[in-house]
Amino acid sequence: MNKNKTANKPTVKIIPLGGLHEIGKNTCVFEYEDEIILLDAGLGFPNDRMHGINIVLPDMTYLRENSHRIKGMIVTHGHEDHIGGIAYHLKQFDIPVIYGPRLAMSLLSDKLEEAGVSDRTTLKSVVPREIVKIGRHFRAEYIRNTHSIADSFSVAIHTPIGVIVHSGDFKFDHTPVDGEHFDIQKLAEHGAKGVLCLLSDSTNAEVPGHTPSERSVYPNLDRIFGQAAGRLMVTTFSSSVHRVNMILDLARKHGRKVAVVGRSMLNVIAHARKLGYIQCRDDIFEPLRSANRLPDDKILILSTGSQGEELSAMTRISKGEHRQIRVREGDTIVFSANPIPGNTIGVVNTIDRLMMQGAKVIYGRKEGIHVSGHGAREDHKLMLNLTRPKFFVPVHGEHRMLIEHAGMAKAMGVPEENIVIIKNGNIIELTENSIGINGEVPSGIELVDRSGIVQDNVMKERQQLAEDGVVTVAAAVDWSGKLVAPPALHLRGVVTSVEQSLLQQLVVRNMERVLSDRWSDFSQTKDGETEVDWTEVRLEIEGSLQRLMKRELRSRPLVVFLLQTPEKQPTTSTSKISRRRKRSSSVGTPAPVISRHS
Repeated sequence: MNKNKTANKPTVKIIPLGGLHEIGKNTCVFEYEDEIILLDAGLGFPNDRMHGINIVLPDMTYLRENSHRIKGMIVTHGHEDHIGGIAYHLKQFDIPVIYGPRLAMSLLSDKLEEAGVSDRTTLKSVVPREIVKIGRHFRAEYIRNTHSIADSFSVAIHTPIGVIVHSGDFKFDHTPVDGEHFDIQKLAEHGAKGVLCLLSDSTNAEVPGHTPSERSVYPNLDRIFGQAAGRLMVTTFSSSVHRVNMILDLARKHGRKVAVVGRSMLNVIAHARKLGYIQCRDDIFEPLRSANRLPDDKILILSTGSQGEELSAMTRISKGEHRQIRVREGDTIVFSANPIPGNTIGVVNTIDRLMMQGAKVIYGRKEGIHVSGHGAREDHKLMLNLTRPKFFVPVHGEHRMLIEHAGMAKAMGVPEENIVIIKNGNIIELTENSIGINGEVPSGIELVDRSGIVQDNVMKERQQLAEDGVVTVAAAVDWSGKLVAPPALHLRGVVTSVEQSLLQQLVVRNMERVLSDRWSDFSQTKDGETEVDWTEVRLEIEGSLQRLMKRELRSRPLVVFLLQTPEKQPTTSTSKISRRRKRSSSVGTPAPVISRHS
């Protein structure tokens, strides 16, 4: 890596906030002087330890702190890992203008409207080879590429120090389903004029050869559709517009009506038909309610859920939880997608459940019913050959993929010192003659459930609940420091060899000991009136209970402690104990004081 000093030289800063050492939440920042532009803002999906989480976003602290410098955004295509985070970010800061392909802008418009943030930006659609000016220093040139979604682009970003090409997600599909070919000529033109830096998708850097054309799937699906004697169900990525288009065409060919199941599938088909990326007759579609009355060999159910998502249509069908669809003996169910990293268990469990109910499930690479939308090694080499960059940064992939991609660039003549392998948050400083990493910005994750952003302490509690359960203790204490009644003890999800009656006795003795030994520290009498620092009482008891549970249960359950204070108290003045810790007291509140200690 070249870490030449860049003092007194014009520099472009490139800061990835997502998409490095991972798959998903692709988000990148470009800076020059006082201006910032964004390229994509995607989301990721939770792992099995992120309990209750719906989506994962990059930490946007840096952009929140520098929101006044943001001049606009470039969107490369409409996949969720590239546009799914935009609505959430617009709740925190404005983006003056967002440029992108027609399909991506159409899908994004609905998202912003639903989230109530459509007034926080302006959406502008672009066409191939269009150049848009963003701020004073940036111009973005849209170059048609081929991917698993229609209307996808690479981008040439013109800056004061040179052209930076970002590949976007791509493969070189020479027989695209929609006839929209990769604009190889324009890439080559930039390569001939001189590309300062290439940032290129690394997703399939470990896969040899070229990624097959999307059209190669058609004859295999055709064969399966022709052999299916009964009802046919197909699940694929809702955003795979080309695949969906082929499925609809094959349904027409084989005389089947199509019932679409799943909100995202319905949404994408509607937008793609409106823009002409899916072309079919209206009468190919049949509402699910009436489709169930058709003969089995005349119906095709097109469903979401190819990744085993918990709430998706196909997952609910496999569990027998869908209100209108039940699996029957003789059904043929096709998974026209491969599991993305992290989803394999969910997918195979869904397939198993479907098979147990008598369905014939067709899935897997051997069937030839799915091809990737990302280029393999020979595609990467072609991108490098066409652009001939001076500097190279592999992006969009896990670490081993970045390493493989960097090795390819070196083998093809990019000097090793001109290649940088980065992680989220790294600040790349790029000049006309040097590239290097100079510092970093916050680059963690933000977790979102149905209520909004979930803080770290909440996730820690959820993890404890999942691993060790919860212990709830409720107690009432009078003004003399005595328990009014035995504490109420409840265990949920706790594995223990200790009898609950014995644990109850231990809790009572523990609390009585704390109150007896420490009451003089909590309470004082002045002018005939008793003052008690109930907050100190609560804190001391909860800490003691936590140590007790850890010792007796040999685990760390979440402890929820509820302290009921007397309804009347001699005084509301502040005691000398309160001054020892700057905490608000619960004195004077008849409601329970609730504490969670982990």
